[in-house]
Amino acid sequence: MAKSLIARYLQPGDSIIGGITSQIFMPEEQNDFTQHPSEQVFGDTLVLAKNYQHALAMIYAVKEINENRQILPNVTLGFHIYDSYYLAHWTYHSIMELLSTHNRFIPNYKCGFENKVMAVIGALYSATSLYMANILGIYKVPQFTYSSVPLMNDQSETYTLYQMAPNEDYEHAGILHILLHFGWTWVGVIAKNYENGDSFLRSISEMFPQSHICFAFIERIEVVYANELSEMMDWLIRIYNVSMQSNANAVIFYDEDITIFRWLYLPEMEENIMMPEGKVWILTVQMELTAYPYQKSWDIQNLHGALAFTIHSKEVLGFQHFLQTRNHLEIKEDGFSKVFWEQSFDCLVSNQLMGTTMEKICTGEEKLESLPGAFFEMSMTGHSYSVYNAVYAVAHALHAMMSNRPKVRRMVNFQDPQPWQLHHFLKHLSFNNSVGDEFVFDLNRESVAGFDIINWVIFPNKSFQRVKVGWVELQAKSFTINEDAITWHKSFNQTLPSSMCNDNCHPGYSKKKKEGEPFCCYDCSRCPEGKISSQMDMDDCIQCPNDGYPNKDHDFCIPKIITYLSREEPLGLSLVLFALFLFLITALVLGIFMKHHTTPIVKANNQNLTYTLLISLLLCFLSALLFINQPDKVTCLFRQTAFGIIFSVAVSSVLAKTITVVLAFMATKPGGRMRKWVGRRLAISVILGCSFVQAGICAVWLATTPPFPDVDMDSVPKEIVLECNEGSVTMFYCVLGYMGFLALISFTVAFLARKLPNSFNEAKFITFSMLVFCSVWLSFVPTYLSTKGKYMVAVEIFSILSSSAGLLSCIFFPKCYIILLRPELNNREILRVK
Repeated sequence: MAKSLIARYLQPGDSIIGGITSQIFMPEEQNDFTQHPSEQVFGDTLVLAKNYQHALAMIYAVKEINENRQILPNVTLGFHIYDSYYLAHWTYHSIMELLSTHNRFIPNYKCGFENKVMAVIGALYSATSLYMANILGIYKVPQFTYSSVPLMNDQSETYTLYQMAPNEDYEHAGILHILLHFGWTWVGVIAKNYENGDSFLRSISEMFPQSHICFAFIERIEVVYANELSEMMDWLIRIYNVSMQSNANAVIFYDEDITIFRWLYLPEMEENIMMPEGKVWILTVQMELTAYPYQKSWDIQNLHGALAFTIHSKEVLGFQHFLQTRNHLEIKEDGFSKVFWEQSFDCLVSNQLMGTTMEKICTGEEKLESLPGAFFEMSMTGHSYSVYNAVYAVAHALHAMMSNRPKVRRMVNFQDPQPWQLHHFLKHLSFNNSVGDEFVFDLNRESVAGFDIINWVIFPNKSFQRVKVGWVELQAKSFTINEDAITWHKSFNQTLPSSMCNDNCHPGYSKKKKEGEPFCCYDCSRCPEGKISSQMDMDDCIQCPNDGYPNKDHDFCIPKIITYLSREEPLGLSLVLFALFLFLITALVLGIFMKHHTTPIVKANNQNLTYTLLISLLLCFLSALLFINQPDKVTCLFRQTAFGIIFSVAVSSVLAKTITVVLAFMATKPGGRMRKWVGRRLAISVILGCSFVQAGICAVWLATTPPFPDVDMDSVPKEIVLECNEGSVTMFYCVLGYMGFLALISFTVAFLARKLPNSFNEAKFITFSMLVFCSVWLSFVPTYLSTKGKYMVAVEIFSILSSSAGLLSCIFFPKCYIILLRPELNNREILRVK
C-alpha cells in the first residue's frame, strides 16, 4: 500500500494548538528530490494504532473547551496535528508546516492572523521532542511534551518546554520504594541504548546501592525494526537468555516503546532456552502496552503481573461516548483515521486499491471496543490524559491572557497575540480539569501530578486489565502500594516473588560477605555466644544487654535470673546443715573434754590449748554461715576477715600445741633452761602473736579496700549473681597465704616430732590434720578460680568446713575414742608405763 499524503488533521479556529503524534512508522528511505517532499510517495508503513488515541484526546479536549462558555467564551480553539513518522526530517518538516501559513510551506512567513499556532503538544518520544524543541525554541513557542524530557547540551534551551510527565527522578525513587517494599535486593536492568537510557542508569547506579540493592545484570538494547530482526536475532537471544537464566526475578525495563520489549518474546526465543519461569517486570512511565499489526499473534503472557508506572490519570467522563459516536471515517480532514482503520481492522477504506492482499472493505461500522487492548483502549491512557491536560493548560493560559486586559495591555496585542506571550501565564498556571484533578507546574515547568502504579493482568484471549495498586504523590512525598491487590505471574503461584542473590539470613544468623561477589550476595553465619540477631539479614549480631542472655536460637534475649547461695536451695541448705552438724559435733567434743577435764589424757594435752582450739573450730563452723544467703554490706565486710582471724586462731592453737609437745620432750633435764618455756605463757604468746598478725592484715584490708556487695553480670551467662566483691584480691590472698604459712609451719614442726614417744605425743595426729588442712586449701585455689557465681562461695564454704573438720577429726577423735570407748586406757599409770 503506497501513501503520498502527509498525515495531518486541521480544524480551523481563532487560536490553533499544534500537535505532533507518533502513530505511523515509515521506513527511512533516501530522498532523490525529484518531487516536493510533501508529495513524496513512500512504501509500506506500520501503524502504532494505540497512539491514535493521543490525537483523539486532543480533539476531544478542544471540543469540550469550545462547548464550555466558561473558558474562552469569545475565542474558538482549533488544532493542527501532524505525524512525526519517527523520523527527524519529517518532524522538522511538520514543525515548519505548523509555523507557516496554511497550505503554503514558506518558513518565516505568515499571511494575516489565520490559524496562528499558540502552542504545540508533542511528542511521545524524547528524540522527537528534541527535534521539535530545536525549532520551537527559536520562535519561543510553548511546547508541551508528554515524553521524557530530552537531554540537551545547554539546559537553557529547554525554557520553552513544559513537561506533562513528572520529573523522572521521582519515578526512579518510586522504583526504589517498590524494591525496598518487597525486599527485592537483586534486580536486573534492561535499558535502551540512548541518552535517556544512559541518564537512567547513572541515576539508579548511584541511588540503588545506597539502599543495599545490587544489579544481577545490566543489558542495553538497540532499536529493532521488523526488517532488521534477522540481523539482530543473536543479541536478542543473548538478552533473553541473560534475563531468563538470572536468579533475579525483578527486572526493570526502561524504554519508550514496549514493542521493542515484545520482540524478546518471539516464539523463536523460547526455542533457544528451556526456562519458562516468569519475571516481575517493572516498567517505566514512558511505556504503554502497545503492538504493531504484525505482533497480533504474539503471546503477551510474560507481561502478566508486571508493575508499571503511569502518569496519574482519571477516567474522563464522556470520552468513551465520544469514541463510540464519532464518525471516524466520515471526517475527511482527519488524515489519521483511515490508515488507523485499515491496519487495525485489516480492511481497505475504499475499493480503488484492490491489487493489494487485503480484500475486505472497511464499512465504518467496525467497533473500536472490539480491538485488543494492545491496539486500542476505550479508556483514556496516561499519555492521552497528559495531552488532554495540555490542551486545557493552553486554554486556561489564553483565557488568563484575555481576561486580564488592563494588566497586560502593554504586553499583549489582542489583535495579534504572540505565542511567546503565553509563557508569563503558563508560569503561574493552576487549574482543576473536568474530572476534578488539580494541575500545576513547578518552578522547572514540570507537572506535579504524581504517578500511578499499575498491575497488568493479562487474560488468555490477549485482553488485559489495568489494576491500580499504588501511587507516588509528589507534593506529599509519599509512596503507597496495596500488596493484596497485585496479581503475580502464574509461575509464582500467587505468592510474593523473591528477588535476592541468596536466601535471607534468618534471626539468629548474620550476613557474612562472599569474597569476589557483590555485597547483596552473602553467606549466613551463626551468632556467637552472647549475641543475637532478631531480624532478617542483619549485618552483624548484637550483644545482649548485661541483664539478658541469648536463647537457644540466638534470636532474642532472655532476662537473666538473680541468683545467690540461698538457704532455701538444696546446695545452700545442705551446707547449712553440714555446718550445724559439725558445730554440734565440736560442741559435743568440747563437752566431753570439759566433763573429763580431770582425766590424764585431757590434762596431758594442755587443757587450755585444747579448749581454745575447740572454741575456734566452733566459730569456724559458724563463720561459714556468713557466706550463705543474700550478701549485704555487713556480711560482706566481716565474713572474710572473721573467717581469716578465727582460722588463724585455730591454726595458731595447733602450732602452739605442736611447739609445746616438742619443747616438753626437749625439757627433760630438771632445772634446765628449756623447762621455763613449757607452760601457759608460750601457748598464749604463740596464739596472740600469730593471730595479731592476721588481724593486722585484715585491719589494713578493711581500712583501704574493704569488701562490698556487688552484682556480677558476666561470669555466668544466664544469671545475675549477687556477690561480695572482695575489694582487693591481693589482700584476700594475703589472708589465705598467711593462714597457709601458719599451717605449713605447724605441719613441718609436727612432722619432725612425729617419732617422739607415743604416750604424750600428739605430733602424729597434728601432722595428719595439717596434711588434710593444707591439701584442702591447696586444692581450694584452682577450684575457686575455675568456678563462677554462687559456686565460688560454695567452694569456699566447703573448704572452711572440710579443713575444720579435718582438724577436729584428726586431733580429737582419737582422744574421744579413748575417753568414751576405752576408759581403761585413760589411766595415768598405764600412760606412764607406755
